[in-house]
Amino acid sequence: MATAAGARFDSLLTLMARLRGEGGCPWDREQTRQSLKPYLVEEAYEVLEAIDHGSLGDLVEELGDLLFQVVFHCQLASERGEFDMAQVLDRLSDKMTRRHPHVFGDGAVADAGEALAQWERIKGDEAGHDGRPRSALDGVPRRLPALLRAQRTQVKAARVGFDWPRWEGAWTKVQEEMAEVDRALATDDVAGVAAELGDLLFAMVNVARLRGLDAEDCLRQATDKFTRRFRHVEEEMKAGGRQVDESRLEDLDQAWIRAKADERHDAGPGR
Repeated sequence: MATAAGARFDSLLTLMARLRGEGGCPWDREQTRQSLKPYLVEEAYEVLEAIDHGSLGDLVEELGDLLFQVVFHCQLASERGEFDMAQVLDRLSDKMTRRHPHVFGDGAVADAGEALAQWERIKGDEAGHDGRPRSALDGVPRRLPALLRAQRTQVKAARVGFDWPRWEGAWTKVQEEMAEVDRALATDDVAGVAAELGDLLFAMVNVARLRGLDAEDCLRQATDKFTRRFRHVEEEMKAGGRQVDESRLEDLDQAWIRAKADERHDAGPGR
């Protein structure tokens, strides 16, 4: 199985080189690291969507598309004499081996929590050896979606003991931040309102995390729910010969209430 996968991986590298070479694809040949950045992010989210939908066929396809982005970047680097796929694979294998001494060495861990703590210690030692300043919050990209970045930052801080003991404390903080937002909204200080709303969102992420939830997924589901209900409202208005922007707010509100009721009915008891 590994040999077959290795041969296919070699073929993929050859295919990528041909796409970028003389007589290759004009679009592929003009791409740069900067131009590919949106596609790398997009393909990662396509993988997440395939996981959410539970379709193995889609997951296989989207993982392939994401892998192709990695291959593309390695091809660009190889053309410039910077590095190639072999170096990327070597560094990855070395790192995984080094950070799993309980698997590849004489170390031992009792559970997943100890394995994670060991990983962080080894990662910190590596950063110290190359002279880089080390923070417990390292490794959280600034370009992550804001809610996801907030949750990952909080997780990093929690690993070194900087955390609420229980979710109730985090919820009290949410209520405090809501009061701060109330006071800010009573003023004309736009920057102050923005700051307080940011603090409120960050505090709410803490509650989600401490309840074992993913804040990004919570908001994604809420947005999906809003989208379903809004489309129901659009369809109801259209059935009555109107568009949403031609309808009274009272009629839209009633259609929204019916959309919610229909969802609860379809969900069955207990929802």
